[in-house]
Amino acid sequence: MSTVQRKSRWPIWLRRGLLENIATIIIGLGFLMLFQPFALSLYTLSFITMLFGTVMFIVVSKFPE
Repeated sequence: MSTVQRKSRWPIWLRRGLLENIATIIIGLGFLMLFQPFALSLYTLSFITMLFGTVMFIVVSKFPE
């Protein structure tokens, strides 16, 4: 018996791999913004950036591969 892969109707740019990497980069930028000593505005926005990246990662992890 051969396994037949069903073709996904999701566009390539909406697949899990790419968007999980982008979400991870956003979380990393949030940490960099949190630990930098130069700009108070970056420190202020760091929590929102990390929260957005985390929510994005959770949502994207449900997408097909």
